Amino acid sequence: MNNNMNYESNPLHGVSLNKIVTTLSEHYGFEILYAYLNINCFKANPSIESSEKFLKKTDWAREKVEGFYLYEYKNLPRASAKEFELPPRDRTIPQDQNPGEPKELSLEDAERLRIKRAQKASEHGNGVGYRHGKKFGNEKSSKSRSPYVNSKPKPNKPLTGKPYSSSFKEENKVEKKVEQKSDGSAAGNNTSSNSPDPWAKSR
Repeated sequence: MNNNMNYESNPLHGVSLNKIVTTLSEHYGFEILYAYLNINCFKANPSIESSEKFLKKTDWAREKVEGFYLYEYKNLPRASAKEFELPPRDRTIPQDQNPGEPKELSLEDAERLRIKRAQKASEHGNGVGYRHGKKFGNEKSSKSRSPYVNSKPKPNKPLTGKPYSSSFKEENKVEKKVEQKSDGSAAGNNTSSNSPDPWAKSR
């Protein structure tokens, strides 16, 4: 019985989609609805009939509008993480939460919200998530450079002589001995300070 009471406390209970679209469009106007929801049915020749027709066959858009109705027009506190996973019509509203006055919205606030969302999305640029069983986000490009692939440092002094010749090998030995004396590092040590760090950020 208690669950039934909670379900019926949801302001969407018994309210048709036509009624929701009519209420929102009359109170806020289609321009505000498009600015906040970014659904094209509120932009291209919007009307209650065309919007209702689109929303009836498009689940994600309908749930977006119904959520807007609950938390902007009815001004309810945001749903818990558990309730948020459910469609707006299936969410239970605690008995101590009552609808308030519709929030005052503006195109300026909508633009600030859009910028904030864009910045948040850029922070998770390569993140991939799922919502209502659908994948969103961009995967990391397979062409991205591996941190283990490093460009070889250029020698301080160009080597002379023919490769693989005895004189070339002897000259290399002399170069290595000079470098070892100057920095005190052991031969073949890969942890030299001149070695690029694969985890360091590129400058």
